[in-house]
Amino acid sequence: MINQVVRSRVSKAHRWVVKIGSSLLTNHGHGLDVLAIQGWVEQIYRLQQNDVEIVLVSSGAVAAGMGRLGWKRRPATVHELQAAAAVGQTSLVQAYEQVFQKFDVYTAQVLVDHDDLSNRERYLNTRSTLKTLLRLGVVPIVNENDTVVTEEIRFGDNDTLAALIANLIEADLLILMTDQEGMYDSDPRFNGQAQLIDNVSAFSSELDEMAGDGGALGRGGMITKVRAARLAARSGANTVIVGGHLDNILLQLQSGERVGSLLFSEQQPQAARKCWLAGQLQSRGELILDDGAVRVLSHSGCSLLPVGVISSRGNFTRGDMVVCKTTDGREIARGLINYNSQETHKMLGQSSDQIEELLGYKNEEELIHRDNLVLV
Repeated sequence: MINQVVRSRVSKAHRWVVKIGSSLLTNHGHGLDVLAIQGWVEQIYRLQQNDVEIVLVSSGAVAAGMGRLGWKRRPATVHELQAAAAVGQTSLVQAYEQVFQKFDVYTAQVLVDHDDLSNRERYLNTRSTLKTLLRLGVVPIVNENDTVVTEEIRFGDNDTLAALIANLIEADLLILMTDQEGMYDSDPRFNGQAQLIDNVSAFSSELDEMAGDGGALGRGGMITKVRAARLAARSGANTVIVGGHLDNILLQLQSGERVGSLLFSEQQPQAARKCWLAGQLQSRGELILDDGAVRVLSHSGCSLLPVGVISSRGNFTRGDMVVCKTTDGREIARGLINYNSQETHKMLGQSSDQIEELLGYKNEEELIHRDNLVLV
């Protein structure tokens, strides 16, 4: 019964991040597998028809570039990897775009790097862009910006990237598609008695012993997937590791079939995200709220609007953590602010309708969105 309850989280998920690995996309290095892409795209379209939002994290740029350049082995130098990514990214996105067009679905290429997810302002910008695309029914196709990254291409197994995107957009579910049917308790390539894991907490210590290394084209293996599942779980997302070539695999998951391996979060998404926000970011400023704003935040779970702010203190930028206080200095909340300190000062006590007139532009309606606000 407990297993059924845990598994039901998958079919009820509304916002998914789906990661497809290089070995699936490139047919183990022999060019892009267009037929496989067509199958996944059709499933994503049908999921959209069932009111599921999808962000696609796609590996394959380096591997596709290797195929086009006639390279048999993954290059060792950063510049050769970047060259392969540049060549392969165009064909990869074009392949997706052509198939999605058959279903009248628009796609958007989104290339990100570490700075986009570690810099607080760029974090919020990336988040707002992805959520806007989802609202418009567009399928974002996300990959690491391998072509211009200056460090080793290390964030590039894309399992980690997919987990961070799940954190970013408050996804309910992370799907890590692989060339295995799921995660086994030992390596099935060497142990014919290996058992497929049905479901287990993402934080179970047993997973560390079961995880192994990756193949030649990928960069990781089950160990990176376990780490990704733990990253996703910190904002409440559950993770399924599953075989990408299983028939209609995404639709099977959505209909409640017990396929793949579920590494579940032990917290509900919103509660987990609030804990993460409260614990990860240092305060850069303060907002003093009037009594009405204090009541609304304390009892209604709403966003913080500029009309309820009396004064601000500190030098902060968009995306910084700020503390919200009552007029007598009691802290009631903290969150990621959508405007810098100078912009906030101009908006104090004003209606959201006046933001564009006051600033000449408007990023958001709220000073702090409720999804980025935690009560203390």
